[in-house]
Order: sequence, then structure tokens, then C-alpha cells
Amino acid sequence: MAETLAGRVALVTGGARGIGRAVAIGLAADGADVGISYRRDPHLAAESVAEIEAAGRRSLAVRADLREPADLDALVASVADRLGPPDILVCNAGVDFRGAPVTDTSYDEVLGPMQINALAAHQLCRLVVPGMRERPRGDVVMISSIATRVRGADYAPYVMSKAALEALADVLAKEEARNRIRVNVVAPGLVRTEMGDSFLELIGADGWGSVESTFPFGRVCEADDVADVVRWLVSARGSYVTGQCIYVDGGGAPEWHGVPDPAPAEQPTAR
Repeated sequence: MAETLAGRVALVTGGARGIGRAVAIGLAADGADVGISYRRDPHLAAESVAEIEAAGRRSLAVRADLREPADLDALVASVADRLGPPDILVCNAGVDFRGAPVTDTSYDEVLGPMQINALAAHQLCRLVVPGMRERPRGDVVMISSIATRVRGADYAPYVMSKAALEALADVLAKEEARNRIRVNVVAPGLVRTEMGDSFLELIGADGWGSVESTFPFGRVCEADDVADVVRWLVSARGSYVTGQCIYVDGGGAPEWHGVPDPAPAEQPTAR
């Protein structure tokens, strides 16, 4: 897919690690200049930028707290100033949930995932989409999760936030199709990332080796598996696709939780 995105500018949230990093590097390999946001680790962000630049593309990393509208404004302005107005937006950054019943979950524990996983994406679309209307093509990709399909117990804040993200994508796709802007959702299952590591700890699994055989195709989903779908969607090959949710879970059944013989009767689930 190399060089299919020459002349385009991408903004990828959470591009310092995991799925976001794989997406950012993949888009650069396809010819796009790529700006990324990060929250915690400037060193990892710098590594992502260096790899993008090694591919011959321009890049920058912007620290942003996605809960803060002013940071979102500054993020978009910085990318537009250094690279040009983005015509690809990948809303990837997200936070997980510790796992607890609704009755044991505080308001703030619901608010945090909703702010970062959904409300930030809404604000970014508000800032970025008008500029996309002036370009030959625009693409928005939301990274969701099979959690919205499984809706496992003890996971309401995460499921609620990702369901809101998918609803945003559905509405925006209808609004912007006339402006040549495609809006799609990519919903992975459990992925071998830092967030995936945390989820295995949450459910008490003994590392990836203890669950690998339970995955479809006998292997864990990797960040590049997800990035490849994003790359296809924003390429010429995906030009007639909008308003869709593509699951990247190896065809796993909705009730699959990714762990063998779980001790509780019901388990939370995550990407």
C-alpha cells in the first residue's frame, strides 16, 4: 500500500504506543505526513516521530490531555501549522476501566472514559472536519472495541464510552458523505498492547501464553492487524466505504472473552 497517501496529512491520537503507534507508522509508510498526540511518555512519542521521519515523512508529537478542550484546540492548531490541515483523523487514544459492577462505580469513573474515549473525539471532529471539506477527500476513523458488542458485566464505563463513539461515527458519516468525507469504525478484540496487558492482569490471566490458544487462528491480535484495516479504509481501495464498523477479532463469537475457563460466571471484555 506504499505511497497511496502522498500529499495527505494525518492526525492520530495516542500515537506514541500500541495501536496508535502502529497506525501512525503505517500511514507514514503509505505516504502521509503524521502528527500524533500523547499524554504520558515523551520518549515513546519521540520514537514514533523518529520512525515516521525515517520513512521520509514529516511528523510531530504534541502532548495533550484529551479531557481539556484547550489542549484539543492546541493539538489541532499545532498539526495544521507544522504539517497542514489534517484530512485523515484517527481517534485512537482511550482509557480502560478497572472492572466493577454499576452499583460500585462512581460518577467520576464513568466520566473519565466518556471524556477521553468519546467527548474528545467529538471535539476533534468539530475542529478538523470543516478543513476536510476543502480537500479532495477526508477520512475519520474511530477505534472502538468488541466490548460494545459483547457488553460484558462489570465494564459499563468503557462500554458506554465506546458505544457513544460509535454513535458519533454513525451520525457524522451521514452528515459528511456529501462532502466526500468517509467516517468509519474499527473495533478490535483483545490486542497485544499495554492496555491488553492491563486487561490480562484484571482478569487474572497468567500472561499471553496462557490465553493464546483460545484466540481465533491460534494467535493474539497484534497492533499491526488493526493498523492494516485503518490503512485500507483511508486508501483508494476504501474510497466507497463509509458508515461501517469493521471488527478485527479474527471472527471471534460475541461471547468470546479471550481467556480459558474463567473463574467468574461473567467477565469484562476489552480491545
